[in-house]
Amino acid sequence: MATSTYREVTPAAVILGVLQGAVMTAAFVYIGLKLGFGLPGSTVAAILGFALLRGVGRNALGIEGCGSIVENNINQTIASGINTASAGVVFTFPALLLLGADFNVWTIILAAVAGSFMGIVVIIPLRKQMIEIERLRFPSGIAVATILKSPGAGASKAVRLGFGFVVAVTITLLTSFEIIPETLTLGAWFLDDPAQARGGLGILALGTSLSLSMANFGAGLLSGKGGLPFALGGILAWWVIAPFVVGQGWLPDAPAGEALWGAVYLKMLRPVGIGVLIGGALAGVVMSYPALKGALKSLRAAAKLAKAGGDDEELSPKVLRYGMIGSFLVLLTVAIVGSDGALGTSLSVAVAGTVWLALAGLIVAQATGATDISPLSGLALIAVTIMLALTANNVVLAVTIGVAVCVATNQCADMMSDLKTGHLVGAVPKKQQLVQFGVAWIGPAIAVGTVLVLWSGGPGGQGGFGPDSPLPAPQAGALQGMIEGVVSGNAPLDKYLAGAAIGGSLAVFPISGLGVLVGLAMYLPFEITLGYGVGCVASMLLEKKKGHRFYADYLVPIAAGFIVGEALTSLTLTLIKLGTGG
Repeated sequence: MATSTYREVTPAAVILGVLQGAVMTAAFVYIGLKLGFGLPGSTVAAILGFALLRGVGRNALGIEGCGSIVENNINQTIASGINTASAGVVFTFPALLLLGADFNVWTIILAAVAGSFMGIVVIIPLRKQMIEIERLRFPSGIAVATILKSPGAGASKAVRLGFGFVVAVTITLLTSFEIIPETLTLGAWFLDDPAQARGGLGILALGTSLSLSMANFGAGLLSGKGGLPFALGGILAWWVIAPFVVGQGWLPDAPAGEALWGAVYLKMLRPVGIGVLIGGALAGVVMSYPALKGALKSLRAAAKLAKAGGDDEELSPKVLRYGMIGSFLVLLTVAIVGSDGALGTSLSVAVAGTVWLALAGLIVAQATGATDISPLSGLALIAVTIMLALTANNVVLAVTIGVAVCVATNQCADMMSDLKTGHLVGAVPKKQQLVQFGVAWIGPAIAVGTVLVLWSGGPGGQGGFGPDSPLPAPQAGALQGMIEGVVSGNAPLDKYLAGAAIGGSLAVFPISGLGVLVGLAMYLPFEITLGYGVGCVASMLLEKKKGHRFYADYLVPIAAGFIVGEALTSLTLTLIKLGTGG
């Protein structure tokens, strides 16, 4: 590959990438607490990069060559690399707040930073083997490369993103100040009178509610057909399992109305959903065995390539060795602090954490290259379970290591996808890797800080998210439920096992992560799941009628505007509330 002579690593690209990454990290933490899954930021960063680097830098300011394809690639690499911490943190850290645990926030950030760097380290020796020799697809990387190669469409897409942003800001403000309702009630729930359900499902009598969240609708637009299993999981939970439970009289003393729905959720949907999530996650890890096998094979091949001779466009594979040592030392420090100096426990935690972190990274690298889907939450859930066993139920330390694993695995997926994009547009891999190293510490601090801000924005200054709030935090809630069951020894094992059987059996369907999606859907209020499903169906219908080009040119930027607009507006309102004491 010839070295690029175009503008690539420039102050403009770095500054813009950092700013976009910081904003998206905060926004996607909000989305993760609301929907239970993360979103990639590369597309948004690439679109805005052309609008600002080329539109402003080259056309308005007259900077020669500003906004080249490879310069914008550096911008999106930095932005998405910073944003990867959002999913890793939001899936794990909020569980400590929901549990009311006493933790050191700096230890959490340190563990997340260690994971962020480790995710980059694991990928470096695999890039050439997986991308240039095995030619794995990395669908997201290809999609971003397509955007980068179409600079003429960048300005129009930026306008559409801005349109979506304005619409989302407007609706979010209207619902926040109660000018219009945040949730529309569509008919009465038949379960307001449990007697109507006795002896049958009573599906024909069902009503429902629909959230007016534009971020929720936008996520559905982006997902299209791929997001339907998530919406169907909500239908299974609230239109099938819930009425069946009441119809069979399994909650004979439950009250009517909303209190009844709360009882159904806490006594049935929540524990079964945890079981489905665990079963789906374990099945995902088992199904990932071929990916791990392939990744280890790639690693051995990469080592042979490194011995054959160096490449001045690649960082040395020795980075893996030194990075592993560095990550081990950081995790050891975290473990010593978290275990109050118990050296034996700290060593076992650091060793197990480093090994699992590396294996999880290899699984994700291979799985993302093949399907663009990785068992992120499952790997983190297993990490926390292992750590609970090693630390005799030291919850804070177990979740802290889980944060590191989750951030690292997400970083692996993002970094390899970005390197695939760079390969397709003629970028220099070493430059992408170096800038990623330079900013890997930024995302964790922003993500943890945003979680704390949203938590403090709740009633009375506490409890800003959880099952009974507009931000259900389903991933963290599932982790909380699992930890409470393990520590107390009073877990509803029958419901966990039944759910695990359902989640595991869903692995037979050719839809990656189906069990995890269904389990998360059982955790969310149905008005959110339904709104997401409406977005999925709308996306499918529009793409069928207008074609895939319409989806890429119109739906993607508008949906991204919906998501970022609501998230940033809600975060701003929370900060104003905290600042004014309102």
